[in-house]
Amino acid sequence: MSKSILQRIFKVLAWTMGIVFFFLMVIFTRVDRRPYQQMDYYQSTMSHLDSMNWKHGQSTYWKAGWAKVNATPKDPVNLAGYNPRGKYEFVQDSSFLRAILLSNGDINVAFVNFELMIIHPYLEKRIQKRIHDEGLKIDMLYFTATHTHSGMGGYMPGLIGKFAFGGYDEELMSLLEKKSIQVLKTAYSNLDTAKIVFQKAYTKDLVANRLIENDPIDPFVRQLTFINTKGQKATLLSYSAHSTILNRKFMGLSGDYPHYLCQKLEEEYDLAMFMAGTVGSHKPVIKGKEIEDVIHYSEEVFASINKNLIDSDTLENKGSISYYTMPLHLRKAHFRIGKNIRIRPWLFKLLVGDSNAHFDMVLIGNTLLISSSGEISGVFMEKWEKYARDNGLHLLVSCFNGGYIGYITPDQYYDEKLYEVRDMNWYGPYNGAYFDEIIMKIIEKASRN
Repeated sequence: MSKSILQRIFKVLAWTMGIVFFFLMVIFTRVDRRPYQQMDYYQSTMSHLDSMNWKHGQSTYWKAGWAKVNATPKDPVNLAGYNPRGKYEFVQDSSFLRAILLSNGDINVAFVNFELMIIHPYLEKRIQKRIHDEGLKIDMLYFTATHTHSGMGGYMPGLIGKFAFGGYDEELMSLLEKKSIQVLKTAYSNLDTAKIVFQKAYTKDLVANRLIENDPIDPFVRQLTFINTKGQKATLLSYSAHSTILNRKFMGLSGDYPHYLCQKLEEEYDLAMFMAGTVGSHKPVIKGKEIEDVIHYSEEVFASINKNLIDSDTLENKGSISYYTMPLHLRKAHFRIGKNIRIRPWLFKLLVGDSNAHFDMVLIGNTLLISSSGEISGVFMEKWEKYARDNGLHLLVSCFNGGYIGYITPDQYYDEKLYEVRDMNWYGPYNGAYFDEIIMKIIEKASRN
């Protein structure tokens, strides 16, 4: 082989290796394991916490109104959950949109609930804009979702949304906007003086930790019930079991067990709204994956609510409502492909889009509601609830507030090869401790408000 041929071969190999190396450097980088309390994002969030300025209104009464509307599209749309499944083939359950509006004559807070897997930031912004354009006087829009994995997709733009979450469907988006306005206007028209009752019930052997089998769980249903002067009732409840009884092979539109639980509750209440609670590492304890199993599970949760009540309290400080939305600052994106290798943040943002990371907080009398953009594990809930109780507060925590940043799990599991901490922990190490510190401070601040 001549010297000139060898030179050409080595030159091609050198260029090829150089291109591959350049590509790897552009696409991948190392995991940043610097302690979170040394990072600028931590200081920014703590600054927001220290300067929290709750919007507060006080009167001598509460008024509540509620409504629900059917938001099922005329034609099938793509499903969202698990993996790309295409359009649903039949409607097992109609998809409803619910709203509870709470007012004291000064402040109006609207709790809005979708039978969807998440509330994507784009959907949240579209609805916020539509409310503004319609001139509705709503000071705080508190988004919640049931987190069903057999619900509608089509509200997530971007590459990941297209390939994994049902893509983007402008017709569906317009429908959800229209139905949101409809349900809020109806709830507004139904406002009536109301009292509010907090309740907590224990569900025995119905939820388990799917991340670490013997780790703590949050087995409680927490409720706020609004009772108007006509004796009509609406209830808002949170629970920590994932809405994943129906599996990835199911091709119908369904709200999973929260749909049937609300259906059962609405035999006693005029409206029942299910908020996915601290679901980040919790699964339902079930016997099977069929619709019959979904219905059976919902009936077991319903029975527990009625039989295992451990706390009931009519809210104090009648007429008091406070609210606050706090931006959440984070480490740069950490979608990992190995223990210490992640894709670069610019590529993650290109694929996933805006995270809209924030906390929404509402304080109603002596009850604090916190809604997170992180899918929080229920292992934290016992500590937070005890701290809230020691400070004179009831506590409800929910997720899917119009932002999404992946899972928030205990930090000691960050390097385990588990779905929740490897694939779904999107913003790096130490977020368990970070969230714990934030929520403890929020509780402390709320108790002094």
